[in-house]
Amino acid sequence: MDDFWVFGYGSLMWQPGFAFARAARGRLFGYRRALCIYSYVHRGTPEQPGLVLGLDRGGSCTGMAYRVAGHDRETVMTYLRARELVTNVYLERDLPVHLAGGERVEAVCYIADRRHQQFAGSMSAAEAAQRVAVSRGRSGHNVDYVASTVDHLREMRIRDHWLEDVARRMPTSPATDPV
Repeated sequence: MDDFWVFGYGSLMWQPGFAFARAARGRLFGYRRALCIYSYVHRGTPEQPGLVLGLDRGGSCTGMAYRVAGHDRETVMTYLRARELVTNVYLERDLPVHLAGGERVEAVCYIADRRHQQFAGSMSAAEAAQRVAVSRGRSGHNVDYVASTVDHLREMRIRDHWLEDVARRMPTSPATDPV
């Protein structure tokens, strides 16, 4: 069985949760990292939805590509589907990713389903920051999720100007209770 690639643009970058043979910085063209998914459980509630990352159409996204041994395909794909497809707000696609060294690989990617009820659409950085500032869910405050994501991206020397702008507009410490 042939090896395959997986592309991470959010927490999969620093916490993939599966064994891999190689990790490389990669760029996916035609999609951008965005806070475009409403979170009703982990970072918000149905009454006060939070925002989490998705790959939405347009631009490009720098992330990490992981080469996985072919014999691990079933185990890794089962894990990824359980992690990424819980509410089916993401679509699983094989898309071309350009690795830092110039190599092009097909990688499993999870993109936002624009027809899903959890798709939040495009927002300005100010609108996203306002939504994030007032949302809290089972996994904690939405502000912490965005701040942690920006911190991890900085550690990996990956710039995401829009997400950094959202983080700059958020309160420095989340409110005790959602507004």
